[in-house]
Amino acid sequence: MSTHTKRHAADQGAPAVPDGETVAVEAPASSDTPVRSRRRRVPEITYSVLVFIGLLVVWQVVVDLFDVSNILVPAPTAVAESLVAGFQDGSLVTHSLVTLKEILIGFGIAVGSALVSAVLITQFRTVERVLFPLLILTQTIPKVAMAPLLIVWFGIGISSKVLTVALIAFFPLLINAVLGFRSAAYEQVEMLRSFGASRMQVMRHLQIPSALPHIFAGLEVAVILSVTGAVVAEFVGSSEGLGYLIQATNFTLDVARTFAVIVVLSAVGIALHAVIVQLGKWLVFWTSTPDTTSEV
Repeated sequence: MSTHTKRHAADQGAPAVPDGETVAVEAPASSDTPVRSRRRRVPEITYSVLVFIGLLVVWQVVVDLFDVSNILVPAPTAVAESLVAGFQDGSLVTHSLVTLKEILIGFGIAVGSALVSAVLITQFRTVERVLFPLLILTQTIPKVAMAPLLIVWFGIGISSKVLTVALIAFFPLLINAVLGFRSAAYEQVEMLRSFGASRMQVMRHLQIPSALPHIFAGLEVAVILSVTGAVVAEFVGSSEGLGYLIQATNFTLDVARTFAVIVVLSAVGIALHAVIVQLGKWLVFWTSTPDTTSEV
């Protein structure tokens, strides 16, 4: 033991240790360690659910306190009763399946056409100069204004609804896909080409992986817009679907059922968005970030 160490031990009132021997030094106990050990990690979605429940409680209290008419704003309990009744009599199920079919088919068409267009635009300069300005021009036309024309051209059947969904969901996905394919580093593209890689090989091994995060970002937006497109098309002209059911219940002043249909539409949109997000985590795993949770 050095002279300095012995002097330090003597100053602190600790017994001296002979030279050549070691002594274990206890680490100072953290004052907040027991508190942290009792903490549990709570998913952030829990707070959103609690806030949502709180809003429902406030809504119920306000309606009961001021005796608001069900024709104006129904209470959450009345909406829940109408929702259960709609599923029991099968009306909500039938119309939900119709709208879901329109959404999925239109969304599929939008995805296929947007990805093909993005590949052509980014791979062939002539196509970009000719096709891209035309696509931008078509997007300046409000889709709500196109919906009545599609009804006239294709009737009130499913075709006009599918086309409306596809038109609304197409452009956000196209822009994100084009940005994604162009996000590959120029130096990396030139390096692959210098090693003799073909255009398809460069796309497969570099440009597609670079584009996937942007594509899934576009898919998340497009799938929500698909729900909006289906409802807008059904508003214009239809004999079935959730949009038609909203108009029918408004006509009969069944506002509780109208709110119930809105709840179903929200659930459909949330479920489709969750599917896209989960697919993105599986397929674009290299960009995923760890789950963030809060400690309470």
